[in-house]
Amino acid sequence: MQSRIKGVSAALASAIFLGMAPVFGKQAINLGMPPLGVVALRTSLAALLLFLVILLFRKKYLYIYPAGLLGCLLAGGINGLGSLLYYSALGRIDASVGQLLYSFYPLFVMLWMMALDNQHPSRLTLIRLLLTLPALFLILQANNKSVDLLGVMMMLGASLLYALHLPINQRVLLDMPTPTVTLYTLLAMSAVVIPAYIFSGNSIIPSIQSAWGAVLGLSLVTFFSRLTLFMGVKHLGGMQVALLGLSELLVTLILSHLWLGESLSLIQWSGVILLLISLTMVAGEKTPVQRLKTRWLNWLRPPGYPTNLPLP
Repeated sequence: MQSRIKGVSAALASAIFLGMAPVFGKQAINLGMPPLGVVALRTSLAALLLFLVILLFRKKYLYIYPAGLLGCLLAGGINGLGSLLYYSALGRIDASVGQLLYSFYPLFVMLWMMALDNQHPSRLTLIRLLLTLPALFLILQANNKSVDLLGVMMMLGASLLYALHLPINQRVLLDMPTPTVTLYTLLAMSAVVIPAYIFSGNSIIPSIQSAWGAVLGLSLVTFFSRLTLFMGVKHLGGMQVALLGLSELLVTLILSHLWLGESLSLIQWSGVILLLISLTMVAGEKTPVQRLKTRWLNWLRPPGYPTNLPLP
């Protein structure tokens, strides 16, 4: 029970931090920062900050077994590509609309976990997912602006890739500490997004003076959101964390209204109510027993560890 409470608390904290990310990111882009420069700076700064904290206070968290490292590199590479799509899309569409489209990732997580790790959603999970569909539709209909089609496709692609990295990290988190998985995932993301920015040929120098506050805020929420995200995944599972993560949409909508001037209508709030109903139903969910015997992710385990035993 304590593990579940810790998982729910961590997932909700992650959702709050993640909900702030598109607002800071959009603000930096509005101040002239290139989207790829924004994602490169926020990822590398968050990775550097976590590395320094671990190096100074918890060096034992630097250890990771080879298969676990490979899993983190795989998840980080996938999420790095998703981040490039996310911030490129954010340069074309509003933060509120972007976060709305990104909020489809629980549906993608369910499909990925069924395919990769042989997990099946409960009936209550399916009901909660079905509640999100009209909620997302109502919020989308409330926006009267024309939506950039390429930006929409980029954001859906980012959502798909973000969903894929969750079950991979969940598998590694079965036997590795949260800070360790977070660090190597962020380093792998940095290895993807930094070269992408360099090859883009865009410069951050003209705009960094005015946008440094937004970039710093984005880096800090990235740092805290990753730690709390993987802590939630460790104690609760990727599917439930994804559903609780829908509350980040509420954070984005409110902050987009306060900071970016994006309005909220009555139709939007009706969708918000449906999302809240779906989120409060998490109390009835049961945490599934996680076993080391999986399908496609079976290779992500410590050397010599049996594949048919549950975790202690």
